[in-house]
Amino acid sequence: MAGSGRRPEHRGPPELFYDETEARKYTQNSRVVEIQSQMSERAVELLGLPEDRPCLLLDVGCGSGLSGDYISEEGHYWIGMDISPAMLDVAVEREVEGDLLLADVGHGIPFRPGTFDGCISISAVQWLCNADKKSHSPPKRLYRFFSTLYTALARGSRAVLQLYPENSEQLELITAQAMRAGFTGGMVVDYPNSAKAKKFFLCLFVGTSGTLPKGLGTECASEEPHQAKFTNERTRFRNVKGKSVKKSRDWILEKKERRRRQGKEVRADTKYTGRKRRPHF
Repeated sequence: MAGSGRRPEHRGPPELFYDETEARKYTQNSRVVEIQSQMSERAVELLGLPEDRPCLLLDVGCGSGLSGDYISEEGHYWIGMDISPAMLDVAVEREVEGDLLLADVGHGIPFRPGTFDGCISISAVQWLCNADKKSHSPPKRLYRFFSTLYTALARGSRAVLQLYPENSEQLELITAQAMRAGFTGGMVVDYPNSAKAKKFFLCLFVGTSGTLPKGLGTECASEEPHQAKFTNERTRFRNVKGKSVKKSRDWILEKKERRRRQGKEVRADTKYTGRKRRPHF
């Protein structure tokens, strides 16, 4: 599940796509290295780590250790997980300072409760939305990942996951499973009005509802569309795919909000919105 500094094109499972040739090619690409370093720096910044002590971080989809290089430079320790043996081989050859684990995070995070002070992931989590095998269920794999990640993180810590969602449905699926696992937080979008610089960071809180950081480049834009918050409230109106049940109150409110963003006239929300009417005879 190796991360990269470019939007990934899905050409099969990551452990096959990132073979030895691809692993070396991407690690030696100066632009990829630069972008990876920038996104890693931003992810660590969003973690809000204490400045007076080194922390132990988990790097999900660590690849060849480019993100880990930045973590080490900042004086922190890290353990990286990746599904690609070729990527981890390159990391070993580069003599990265972190410990490495070959694993599919869709099977869960195999560490004791409270092990990590934080978690980052660069361009990796969206791979869990793909069903590369008949046995793969994206909602189940995402929930397994998020629920075990929640347990492995110390209370009060954060996970910051940079990702490239294919569409809004995929984004809703990911955030819904994170919320179901107990996380609070939301999406931080840097440079929302730029096609090239726009970046999505899912900022998750463990055990506490922190203040969601502001996205970069949003000073002149309205804040609400670029920071989708959520809490771990009951989700009885959501189905297993993370979508609201059609015609439910939540579904109607979401539809009305989308139409408002499109500049269309929509009736104000009231306590009667979505309420079933009594039959008339």
